[in-house]
Amino acid sequence: MTSRHRTEPRRRIGAIAAVCAVAALALTSCGSATGATTTGTEGATTQPPAAETSPTPSQPDPDTPTAWGPTLGELDDARSLVASWTPEQLAGQVIVGRWQGTDPAEAASMVSDLNLAGVQLTGANIVDEGQVRAVNEAVIAAFATSGRDFPPVIGVDQEGGAVSHLSGVTTELPAFAEAGRAVSTGGAGAQAVQAAMTAAALELRDLGFTWVFAPVADVTIGSADPTIGSRSPSTDPGIAGLTAVAAIRGYRDAGIVSTVKHFPGHGAATEDSHQTLPTLTESLGELQATDLRPFDVAIDAGAPAVMVGHLDVTALAPGVPSSLAPQTYDLLRGDYGFEGVAITDSLGMGAVMADPSPSVTALNAGADLLLMPADTRVAHEQVANAIASGELPRTRAEEAAARVIALQRWQQRVGVATPVPPDAAEQTAIRVQEMLAVGW
Repeated sequence: MTSRHRTEPRRRIGAIAAVCAVAALALTSCGSATGATTTGTEGATTQPPAAETSPTPSQPDPDTPTAWGPTLGELDDARSLVASWTPEQLAGQVIVGRWQGTDPAEAASMVSDLNLAGVQLTGANIVDEGQVRAVNEAVIAAFATSGRDFPPVIGVDQEGGAVSHLSGVTTELPAFAEAGRAVSTGGAGAQAVQAAMTAAALELRDLGFTWVFAPVADVTIGSADPTIGSRSPSTDPGIAGLTAVAAIRGYRDAGIVSTVKHFPGHGAATEDSHQTLPTLTESLGELQATDLRPFDVAIDAGAPAVMVGHLDVTALAPGVPSSLAPQTYDLLRGDYGFEGVAITDSLGMGAVMADPSPSVTALNAGADLLLMPADTRVAHEQVANAIASGELPRTRAEEAAARVIALQRWQQRVGVATPVPPDAAEQTAIRVQEMLAVGW
């Protein structure tokens, strides 16, 4: 697995540095050989040559981009910002809120009251295009009242096909399996998928969205898979990975944050995590050969965010939802080298209902962003109290919040540089038809 070797160069450099340090100590212990005053053959006193001063290591260029999008400077600025925040502010910045109804004021008040990172709009929150614009504008205004000078997370599940929460508002997208079909034809198919996702994302940005909870990278097993099905790009891990990468690149080109999901892979689960906790009994080696392969290539391609699913992965943490298990995040970051934002699947799903405080558990496990807790205000209180008491280390909360802020600064910067065209919807329709034509 290519990602397993990402940290090895750092280990080799460390070993070399250690050898050099030992050698230096040996030399300095040799007395007159390096440091003593000596007398020449004619009695003249000679001084040892002046020690050479090692050059000061240069500071990293703050404009250097990370593998997942933000620059080093954006990440450092975010860390400095949250260092002085209260537990309540930190708690809010790691939650994407669930809200009830369709009133823009309801979403806005929750964001301002709790200092939320943002909100997700689901089908139950959506009436029509005008109302969606009003909600997003209200959330942006409420977010700004806290003094935060970066955009909120305003996200939506807009995968295409059955999972299209903006159905009737934006251009209809086919199931993501159609994108996989296009990619399976070769390079032209991947280019067509990338172009279609760019167009679709620009249409989302026109409405005020900053995040899209897509693409799906799960490898479906077919009819035995009740949850993912045609949401998956393919039954072939290689095609699934290439399709996810094409979508990620398309979203990036449009200046929207994408979210590859559902790590470590939901396509082989035979139960629905919305209702219960599905079990995956495959060995880690089997998972690496199938379910995990698309995530590996997606991370290599610069995925900015990874959504962690709610699965009982017996090879990692038997009996524990993967979104709440430290072993999952260790795999994601340690083995696969992911450095971006790890976001949970919705914390209002049946798979995590047995935990009385899944938000705190997820953050302690390694999550950075909590998606739609069952009760947003209760979750905020639990997280704030956990930070204040030390149950959730403040350093962990700051790390999570800083990653989210840095990614939003990236979205802000790239969004400004990538204006939305006036014919965004028309362009989406054209690009989608081109993608479908390649697949057929």
